Amino acid sequence: MRFLPAKLFSIFSNDMAIDLGTANTVVYVRNKGIVLNEPSVVAVKSNTNKVLAAGKAAKDMLGKTPENIIASRPLRDGVIADFELTEAMIRHFIRTVHNDRRTLVSPRMIVGIPSGITQVEKRAVEETAKQAGARDVYTIMEPMAAAIGAGLPVQEPSGNMIVDIGGGTTEVAVISLKNVVYCRSIRVGGDGMDQAIVQYVKRKYKLLIGERTAEKVKMEIGAALLDETSRNDSMEVKGRDLVSGVPKTVNLSSAEVNESLIETIAAIVDGVRVALENTPPELSSDLVDRGIVMAGGGALLRGLDKLISKETGLPVTLAEDPLFSVVKGAGMALEKLDFFRDALMK
Repeated sequence: MRFLPAKLFSIFSNDMAIDLGTANTVVYVRNKGIVLNEPSVVAVKSNTNKVLAAGKAAKDMLGKTPENIIASRPLRDGVIADFELTEAMIRHFIRTVHNDRRTLVSPRMIVGIPSGITQVEKRAVEETAKQAGARDVYTIMEPMAAAIGAGLPVQEPSGNMIVDIGGGTTEVAVISLKNVVYCRSIRVGGDGMDQAIVQYVKRKYKLLIGERTAEKVKMEIGAALLDETSRNDSMEVKGRDLVSGVPKTVNLSSAEVNESLIETIAAIVDGVRVALENTPPELSSDLVDRGIVMAGGGALLRGLDKLISKETGLPVTLAEDPLFSVVKGAGMALEKLDFFRDALMK
């Protein structure tokens, strides 16, 4: 049997990093950068589990499928809820990335996972990735990957705080010397915000709206801290009247959306406060100057950075590309595997 030279092996293997998020799956391929960003949704035939669509095409089907088609999110709260569907989704994305051509060598894969994950859940991610076609699977804590992707000097003996707000979880971590000194994982994120809006509208207006509608409301008029410009924002929301059962439209204001998000935002702020209380004093002094960096899709909620800064008294900045911080960091760890080996999960 002839062996491939190491250089060719690396080229053909198409090693990849994956941010396997509750809301979105982002794929980074070595030497190519980010090549795929799709919603973590898959649609299958109910009797055969044959994948009909994945990503945006599947998300468009949510809540609109006939009985013989199931469109669902196989990940909940940052962990795998349905192993078969997750494997099918990852396999579909890998084939999409490689244009349906089978690679000469199975890729090595590094996957970003929540810090609060159990060993059983971690093994489930590794096994699912292997079943989907990976040769070797490494895992990295999402806050560590986000910190690397945000450009924080994680290798230095100084305090770096990252707040990564994803779809299913919020990760708050203090990092020094390529290791997590303290980390708090809260199972609250962007999806929790969407659910809070759904419940608020249901309770106040007796109107049932879908998660996609709630997400749109959050993105367009949602705010953690109201100012003079955002206070007057509003939008029409369509759904089903729970009393009459017919379609109905109501006008939702930014102040109402802010009211619906209070509990979720309070949980995130509390997580940051607890992390600060548990940070060693020498690292705390570094945070006074460096402040807090926010990443993840949830960090884009208007005014959230200002609110956290107001509550903690520390400067808060948004990562340059918050949606892709985790996958960029995982990709950098993949490119320099030996240098970042200490940052990987054991």
